[in-house]
Amino acid sequence: MYDAIVVGGGPIGSYVAYKLAAQGHRVLVLERKSRAGEKVCCTGIVGQECVDTFAIEDKAILHRVNSASLFSPSGNRLHLRREKPQACILDRAAFDVAMTERAQNAGADYHFNSRVSDVTIEKDRALAITSCRGKEYKITAKSAVIASGFAPGLIGRLGLGAFRDFTIGVQAEVETPGTDEVEIYFGNVAPGFFGWLVPTTPSMARVGLMSRQKPGLYLRKWLEQLASQGKIASADAKISYGRIPLKPLTRTYGERMIVVGDAAGQVKPTSGGGIYYGLLSAEIAAATLNQALADDDLSSKRLARYERGWRKKLGRELRTGYWARKLFERLSNRQIDRLFEIVKAGGIDEALLKAEDISFDWHGRTIVRLLKYQMVARTLDVMKLPFQGQAD
Repeated sequence: MYDAIVVGGGPIGSYVAYKLAAQGHRVLVLERKSRAGEKVCCTGIVGQECVDTFAIEDKAILHRVNSASLFSPSGNRLHLRREKPQACILDRAAFDVAMTERAQNAGADYHFNSRVSDVTIEKDRALAITSCRGKEYKITAKSAVIASGFAPGLIGRLGLGAFRDFTIGVQAEVETPGTDEVEIYFGNVAPGFFGWLVPTTPSMARVGLMSRQKPGLYLRKWLEQLASQGKIASADAKISYGRIPLKPLTRTYGERMIVVGDAAGQVKPTSGGGIYYGLLSAEIAAATLNQALADDDLSSKRLARYERGWRKKLGRELRTGYWARKLFERLSNRQIDRLFEIVKAGGIDEALLKAEDISFDWHGRTIVRLLKYQMVARTLDVMKLPFQGQAD
């Protein structure tokens, strides 16, 4: 019997598998794709802090960026730049393969082409029901880690409730005449959210956006617009889709079970980025399970330590980010334009760039600092930040 079954062989599941296997536990990863690194809908942009914390190898990094241009609905531009790189764009295929190899080198087993339809918890084991090439198998382990990405069906069957809010991300790989910095667009490109143009190589970029409704239609229109401006070579591109949770599950653990990453909703509500917060949560999940396995106590009460741990680390950040997300969705194009004007005229952009505690990975700090400026708060008609009480 395995000590742990990990459902999902993406970077988050692979990191949990790596940490547990390195502690001497028998781990099996069940992944529905045929191999590590198959294409996913992900921009793959992470902060330098994430790269350093999790020792992401240079071979998985396509591009390092130290500047970004933000465009308001009317085309007003904010240019943000620091001397040192602030973020890295990952080669998601290479990154996923590297994380898989790290886990395998530590002793974790992988079964690809394995689609998990259900996980049931019995008195002394976790049972995963999986199908591979038309045949159904039952695999047992002492515990189960759900790292399957956004999978509301499986989460619902596990009795962990429903995702309370989500959006859809769409993206395309496109040829460009050459751009060296990230570009972010607000307004009609993606109402209530934003669009992005992220360079990966000197001649390629990822163009995408988030939207609750008709994301593909919005992206097609925007690709045509970018092509007409000469920013991309052609609007003819294959679009990838992915659902993005905006709030974490109410509960991310159970008897002999832990849920982590996008499957748990551990995603930045402001940007939809899930790699760093997922990895931070995976670290806590592996540490919790390691000790629980050593003590032979995989009860729900014991595994609740995982949820307390990740909420202590991320809860306030996620709550503040979600509050800002809902506020932003209510803003008109005129209000967004006004915010750009205030930030530029008041030198707020320069002040934020000089603040050492402002980070690519922790948006809550930027939100709080922005709202200390009375003109910003007045424009947003802000009454109160949700800092009191337990984070969702």
